[in-house]
Amino acid sequence: MILKRFSALQSRFRKLTRTLSLSACPAPLEQFTTDSSTSEPDNRALCVSVLEKLVRRGLMSSAQHLLPRILSHSPSAQDALYVCDYATMRGVPMDVWSYAALVQKLVAFGEFKLADGMYVEYLVGRGVEMDCNLLSCMIVCYCRLGKLEEAVKCFVRLSDAELLPSEFATQILLREFCARGRVLDAFEYFTLIDDSCNNLGFSSFGFLVFELCSRGYLNEALRMFDKMQRKNGSNPGAHLYKTLVFGFCRAGRLEEAELLCREMEESGYCIDKVMYTSLINGYCKKKKMKLALQLFLRMLKTGCEADTCTYNTLIHGFVSSGLFEKVWNLYDQMKVSGLPPNVVTYQLMITRYCQDKKVDCAMTVLDSLTKMNVSPNVHCFTVLISALYIEDRVAEADELYAKMIDCGIVPDHVLFFTLMRHFPKGVELQLAMKILSDIATKCLGLKTCSFSMSVEYSECDIEWLVDSIVESNENLGNVAFGIYISALCAAGKTDTALFSLDKLLRLGLRPLQSTHNSLIKCLLQEGLVEEAKCYLGFMQERGMCPDMNTYLVMMKEYCDKGDLASGINVLDQISGRGLVPSVAIYDTIIGCLSRKTRINEAKAMFERLLQDGLVPDETVFVTMINGYSKNRWPLEAQKLFDNMTKHGVKPGRCAYTALIAGFMRKNMIHLGHIYLEKMLKDGHEPNGVLYVSIIKQYLRKGDLDLALRLINLMVINKVDYDLITYVSLLCGLCRNSARLTRMIPSTNTHSKRRREKLYNLLRQHSLLPVQCNVLQLSSLPQDVNDLALRLIRNVKDKLGVPNLYIYNEFISGFCGAGMIKDASKLIGMMQKQGVCPNQVTYTILIHGYIQLGNIDQAIDIFNKMNVIGCVPDRIAHDILLKGLCKIGRLGDALCISLIMQKRGLFPSKSSYELLLQCFSARYLSYFAFRVFEEMLYHRYLPCWYNCNRLLCILREENRLQEAQAVHNTILLKRSLSMNPL
Repeated sequence: MILKRFSALQSRFRKLTRTLSLSACPAPLEQFTTDSSTSEPDNRALCVSVLEKLVRRGLMSSAQHLLPRILSHSPSAQDALYVCDYATMRGVPMDVWSYAALVQKLVAFGEFKLADGMYVEYLVGRGVEMDCNLLSCMIVCYCRLGKLEEAVKCFVRLSDAELLPSEFATQILLREFCARGRVLDAFEYFTLIDDSCNNLGFSSFGFLVFELCSRGYLNEALRMFDKMQRKNGSNPGAHLYKTLVFGFCRAGRLEEAELLCREMEESGYCIDKVMYTSLINGYCKKKKMKLALQLFLRMLKTGCEADTCTYNTLIHGFVSSGLFEKVWNLYDQMKVSGLPPNVVTYQLMITRYCQDKKVDCAMTVLDSLTKMNVSPNVHCFTVLISALYIEDRVAEADELYAKMIDCGIVPDHVLFFTLMRHFPKGVELQLAMKILSDIATKCLGLKTCSFSMSVEYSECDIEWLVDSIVESNENLGNVAFGIYISALCAAGKTDTALFSLDKLLRLGLRPLQSTHNSLIKCLLQEGLVEEAKCYLGFMQERGMCPDMNTYLVMMKEYCDKGDLASGINVLDQISGRGLVPSVAIYDTIIGCLSRKTRINEAKAMFERLLQDGLVPDETVFVTMINGYSKNRWPLEAQKLFDNMTKHGVKPGRCAYTALIAGFMRKNMIHLGHIYLEKMLKDGHEPNGVLYVSIIKQYLRKGDLDLALRLINLMVINKVDYDLITYVSLLCGLCRNSARLTRMIPSTNTHSKRRREKLYNLLRQHSLLPVQCNVLQLSSLPQDVNDLALRLIRNVKDKLGVPNLYIYNEFISGFCGAGMIKDASKLIGMMQKQGVCPNQVTYTILIHGYIQLGNIDQAIDIFNKMNVIGCVPDRIAHDILLKGLCKIGRLGDALCISLIMQKRGLFPSKSSYELLLQCFSARYLSYFAFRVFEEMLYHRYLPCWYNCNRLLCILREENRLQEAQAVHNTILLKRSLSMNPL
């Protein structure tokens, strides 16, 4: 019986739905209910009596036709089921229309699971052709059950029959799509429905405009807005205008936002202070402070009073633009207007002081807050703690953190990230434990075990602490989980981090945006690109859209791995949402393009940044100037440098250093001198990078005396140079030492005078006394050896044990100078330090022995690599092959080539050319032609000389078929040279 089946389902799903009992049914849906003043027992009796009369008279067909009408007018789901049971007992068969009416009635009263079961069993299972009302009803049913794909199938069936769902079903379907983050799918379905009918109401348009704006799909939202105006023939409400204005302001499309504001005013609506503040904030972000101030004055003229938030927005804009003097004017105006500055106002001042490295002034502002009865927030402390760590005032930073905790201010995830940047790698979990322990004990008053940074805590300890915080204060659950998951990601424990995220979701908490970003970064760092994309989709399904920080994380990871295609795809994703990439995103991809010598594309990307209306900061200017300089475009770098001030950016030390280094690479010493003079006048002291770039140029020109004098300047001025500077300095000396001993001194006195002038300019601004002994090298190789060992000791004292990269650079420098014994000794030293040589180390040694003509020793190193399991790579094979060719051991060279093939490798083009040249010189045409064929197989075209030489040999030997193949290759090279595209 249907009623019994209903009762069974009722008890089965009671725990899941909690709403199945008919006494607690949800309110019926408007379109599926009918007015009935008859009480439930009276109605049931009336229905039964009508059916009974028809059955007694034998009018079964009439009873069957009447049943759907009775069901559709039933006041409750229980009444409908009772009537169906009674009809079945009396032998009245239920037809398709009866089942359809029953299903609609069940949906109307919220019995979705039972309606789904009956629909599948009695209607779909029998292949019944559905009508529009039933399919619209099932769209609602499946959406309520969360079965979106089934709802879409019902919509497709309607579309195939050239029918459309009801407006209510359309709204429910759109809401389900949006709830799952599939806003564009909702837009497409809505457009399809709207193009086919005119019955969609204002609420459907408004809902979709809001969802599209909130997800960043502004172009689609504007299309919906325009279509709604044309279709309904009336002005939208003020709230829709606000939605669009806020969306365009967030995306930085301020001109369009202002046009909407004007249109809104023309439609009779007023712009409130929230909208004005949003527009002002947009102009402040773009550092267009003149326009922001004009808008502020216009706001006051219209009689719209500014609040503290408006003033703080302007203050933040002036602070970001470096116009700190204007801040005090606004500060005084706030007081005159009767608006006391709040904690955000002072936070902005503290931030600016810290950016200007005036930490003591920032501390004074923080101390003054208590006198003004303003409670500082965690952000005030975060920026100050970071500034103190940067200035190496660790004790004061720790005291400030303790003061914050004692005041009951709860640390957040931003503070955790700040501290993590200043703590050594590997203590992420201990740091998370410390912060969580402080939250639990001093902010929530929980009793936990005492904390110590020296103790290694297990994940179970931290999870217990997180659970305790969540139980005590659910509002802090997101923060606690965010800190813990971010720490796990930083420690490389991806699986545990994902497990914790699952636990967070099961508790009904919403993850922070930074938590999602940490997980995406962790997945990408581990090379799990597809998993990261899946996680991004999961994140969007839960209504959390990627923000600019998410895209920046993705862009940095892709660019670090050299995956530019994926990086460009990230830009396309941002543009596809109608958003503008941030300056930091552009900076990341410009740097990657520059490193890959794709400088034209980097230039185009910088121009795109300007076209998007963004204001470049000093960082992106330095990245672009550095790209020009390293790719030997110093004049382009100079032009960009001179344009920095036009964009309101004052060149700093990094910009000057990048530009001058570019001039030195191209030997444009006179321009280097001009800009160095400007740099010193601006108060910027030269750093280690600048010194090394000048020293390298002096070494290239054979001016060892000036190079060594500059090294002395670095030491005396206590120039703080990092690891890369150490390595660059030593390699410059080592690689040029052998050449310097043989080099004839330059007779170009003009160039010499310029180098002397540059040195004197640096010397005038140094601590070097007039009479000072500089380093003299009586026996250059030995002195270089001593200097190298001294530098290695400096690295060890300052930065810890040198890593493999540093040792390889040192070994390369020794080998380049022909000091192979010293290189071997250095390998022994690195092994004692626990640093194992790798393929690069042994390849450098092989190359060093080959340069000295000791090919047997090189072969021994090569064989040793195979024995110890350090399999030689393509470069090692290539170097040995070339060395064997140069001394005429072609048989051994051919063996190396065969070994490469077995390992799935193949020689480089230059190695093939050398093999072909050697075989041709010895008239070994068989082997020469085999090499020629291999080159073509790997898409290498031999050079003109080798082609012509081989062609002559083959003709002399009357091997005409092979000669024809070579001749065809020559013709191909000629056609390619004439038509390179």
